[in-house]
Amino acid sequence: MTDSSALDPEDRKIVTLARSARARNGVPEGAAVRDETGRTYVAGTVALDSLKLSALQTAVAMAVASGATSLEAAAVVTEAETASAADRAAVRDLGGAQTPVLVAGPDGTVRTTLTAG
Repeated sequence: MTDSSALDPEDRKIVTLARSARARNGVPEGAAVRDETGRTYVAGTVALDSLKLSALQTAVAMAVASGATSLEAAAVVTEAETASAADRAAVRDLGGAQTPVLVAGPDGTVRTTLTAG
């Protein structure tokens, strides 16, 4: 586990935003990404009959749709132990292989930091 107070303030911010999205929307996961300009994009899981996206995939899609050309970091709040391969691939597609992905539990405690690669 990572001491969340030891996180960079901008990384702590995206974890907090991801946690808030999860709680506010009552969805299994919340996510947030930070683009190359410092803007953040926040999302929850999308589970429609015709469309299924994880929270992290949705946050990346929102960033792309808003004109982001790269990512600095991503965070997901989930019950899962790690970010899925599909989630990491979405982050990698926009941010590159070295983009950090913070994985936090529902309480906001960062369990691990991976790279998208």
